This record gives sequence, structure tokens and C-alpha cells, in this order.
Amino acid sequence: MKKTKSILIFLTLFILMVNNVVYAQISTTEIDALVEKAMKEFNVAGVAVAVVKDGKIIHKKGYGVRSIDSKQPVNEYTNFQIASNSKAFTAAALAILVEEGKLSWKDKVKTYIPEFKMYNEYVTENFLIEDLLTHRSGLGLGVGDLMSFPEGADFTIKDVVTSFQYFKPVSAFRTQYKYDNQLYIVAGEVTARISGMSWEKFVQTRIMEPLQMDNSFTSFASIKDRSNVATQHSTETGKIRTTIRYPDQINGAAGGIFSNIDDMSKWMLVHLNKGKYGQNLDKQLFTEESQRGMWKIHTVRESNPDPRYNQHFNGYGLGWRLSDIKGNLSVSHSGGLPGMLSIVTMIPDLKLGIVILTNTHNGGTGVFRAASETIIDSYLGLSNFDWIEKYSKDFKSRQNNGDSVITKVWETVAAAKIIPVKNEDFIGIYEDKWFGKVEIFLKGSQLWFKSLRSPKLNGAMQFYKTNTFAIKWDYQDMNADAFAIFSLDEEGKAQSIKLKGISPNINFDFSELDLQRIKK
Repeated sequence: MKKTKSILIFLTLFILMVNNVVYAQISTTEIDALVEKAMKEFNVAGVAVAVVKDGKIIHKKGYGVRSIDSKQPVNEYTNFQIASNSKAFTAAALAILVEEGKLSWKDKVKTYIPEFKMYNEYVTENFLIEDLLTHRSGLGLGVGDLMSFPEGADFTIKDVVTSFQYFKPVSAFRTQYKYDNQLYIVAGEVTARISGMSWEKFVQTRIMEPLQMDNSFTSFASIKDRSNVATQHSTETGKIRTTIRYPDQINGAAGGIFSNIDDMSKWMLVHLNKGKYGQNLDKQLFTEESQRGMWKIHTVRESNPDPRYNQHFNGYGLGWRLSDIKGNLSVSHSGGLPGMLSIVTMIPDLKLGIVILTNTHNGGTGVFRAASETIIDSYLGLSNFDWIEKYSKDFKSRQNNGDSVITKVWETVAAAKIIPVKNEDFIGIYEDKWFGKVEIFLKGSQLWFKSLRSPKLNGAMQFYKTNTFAIKWDYQDMNADAFAIFSLDEEGKAQSIKLKGISPNINFDFSELDLQRIKK
């Protein structure tokens, strides 16, 4: 009898292992070593990592420093700006309003924001609340982001909701995935108009307070004690350095939340518990039906499956990216702002969640991807794979390629002995219908570009070739230097400007700009 019982136990364990149900658990010591190695490889100032499993927080720790200047250490309560991981909070806020009967996902945006206008009448009339969150508008990647990047522009919510009429679609409505931030800002405005309170207040009072995310904030302005807030860093110029804090935007619905791994663990747990929270899971933030809606693919994304994970699908829900990994649903999102990068990944079938927050532009992506994928692999029972090496090679390859392109451009600029154009042919005021006016003028003897609404898009213009100048922006926290390509009339006088990023790794998209000369 004992022998039979032992055989049954052995066979059960064997079957479970074959089906990837019995998983190894990466230890705290191994996570420490992994993160510290990745930080060194990618030159990152500070990182915070939390892992939740089976309803409990099993790892929660800070690494490195909040600022290379102060040298204060990161801990589990250090606040980072979570950037686009704020989008899931916006989806949850709207889901709560849907449950309360105050709107429907299928309601038209125009019902709540009559001034909302898209690029044609049909899309305007048929643009639904859920379309704001699903990145399928028909417009291009990051359309309108120059209203938010770089910081310091004076655009308002009115500018945002009326800007889409001026953009040209790149695909048919609801047919292709193209990531969009500005439509989430519109979603934040919908939340405000329906609830009667700002997006910031709604998320703080209806989501963060119930979950006891007591050290999380919907804007930097609302943080009273800023002694444990991480500082942004950049390695764009080679050496790591602190940069200016990215300010609060029109609303925080696309990327404004500040949080920490302790509170983000609570956020993951409420999702892994299908909207339930509390000591006995006796409270409900949102229903399981709402969660199914947020975790349902609304927009199919192009899939480039790694054979390691046997992936079959890839898409976007409401504020979440969705795919499968070795037969398990993967729910994730990353976030990125100048100097702040984050990732949240949940494998609901394994009751597993991982959050990683970083405070260094460029290298932070390598850290959070390498660390999160290594941790996931351990729970999937997969063989060891050096994700740090892979992402380091990828990062260095992209960096070297971009550096090579940039170097050649400025070498060409420096080599120009005779400039075959006259500055006065380009001086004047140019205007784009949504971005506003820019001025081309002489600063001393140097031709200069200045945006009147986005003052950090301001820099020296140097002749490159024929009708093209290279602009070195005063703003250098992110990779954004650009070509100014002029169209000329028959007399050689400039009539319009198109901007194009110099580097293939450009952080800004200038393609929507159509600057027409209005004044000499």
C-alpha cells in the first residue's frame, strides 16, 4: 500500500512538472544579484523591485540611490513617476463609472465632450469611450506628443481635444495598433466631466484610498513630503547626470502617477484577485466583469513570438498589453518619461506579479526588461537565459548605430566651408494649425529656431545640405535633435518647414508638423 501511494505521488509530481505547474521560485538573494548586475551593466542610479505571489508580497526592496547627488538610498517607499503605467488606473476609473451606470464603454466621446473632433466626420461621430484607451484611432504612433514633450509647453485640454482634426490618418479607423498618449488625456477629461471631480481627485479617492495606497499620488504637486521621491537621471550625453523633473501635465491620465513598489504591490494584488481587496477579500474595487473587459484584446498587435515562450497572441486591452507565455496569460505595461521608467507584469494563472521602477533614462529599460523576464522564467521553470547580456547587446547596437548616424551628420555640418544659401531667405514666422507658431531668426550671426508654445524646442540651426539645416536643441535630456527641411519657392525663399529626427533612435515624432510661412 505504501509503495503504491509513493508511486502515485511520484507520478502526480511528474505530470505537474511536465505541464509546467510546479515552478521554481527565484530567491531574494538571486533577485538582489540580478538587479545589482543589471544596474551596473546599464549604468542606472536607482531601482525598486517587488514580487507578489499567491496573494502575498514575497520580495520588496530598493537598490541604488534616489539621486547621484544626494546619495540617498532607494527603499520600498521611494516614489517614482510610473509614467504610462498610469493608463491602467485611467481604465479602472472609467470601469468604476461604467459600473455605476454613469456611462457606457460604447458611448460616443462627443456626448461628453462636444468639442471633440477627429480627422473626419465619420470617425468623430463614431469615436467611442473605449476607443480612447485602445490605440486604434487610425492616427500615427505618438500623434500630438509634442504638446507634452519636451516639458514646458502651454497647451491646454481644449488644444488636445480639438487637435486630432489636423492630423492625417495612417490607417483605417480601428484597424491597426498605434500607441497614443493624447487620447488618454481626453479619457481623463471624460472622467472629470462625468464624475464632477478632476481625474487626479477621482483616482486618489476612488482607487488609491480604498486600496490604502497611502504613499501614492496622482501628481507631483500633490506630494507634500518630497523627501523620498526619486530624481530623474539621463545618460544621453554619456556620463550619468540628474535632469530637471518632468512637470505635471494637463491631467495625469496618460502618465502622471507617482508610486512605489509597496503600493504598486497592492495594485497588482487587486487585479490578481479579480477586483477584490481587503484582509478577507471582502471588498470590491471593480467587478470581475470589468476586469475581463480590461483584459480582453480590443486591438491586435503585431506578434514576433519568441520560441522560448510559445506565444500565440498579442494585443492591447484597456490600459494593458496582453499576450500568452507558455500557455499562460501575460498582462503587462511599461512606462517611460524623461528619467523615469517602469514595468508591471502579471501572470494571473500563476498568481504572480512583478513591478520594477527605475530613475534613469535609456539604461532603465534594459534593467527592467532583463530583471522581469529572468524572474518570470524562473516561475515558468525555463532554463537559464542571460537576459542582461541580450539587452545589453541590443542596447549597445542601437546606441552605436544612432551615434554613427549623428556623428556623420555633424561632421557634414562642420565640413561645409561655403554655405550656398542666405540666412534672410529662411527668416520669418511659420505656423502649424495645431502646434502654433515658430520663429526662424538671427541670434547674433547664428540662424535660430524657436517654438513660441513649446519653449524648449529652441536651438541653433546649422547648414547641412541644400535646403536642410540641423538643429541642436538647447534641450538635451532626451535624444531629439532634428533636421529642419525647408521647401523653397522659385526664388529660393523658404515657404514651409518639415522636421525630422536626426537619430534613428529619436525620442520625439515631428512628422505631424506642417509649418507654413505666414510672415517674413
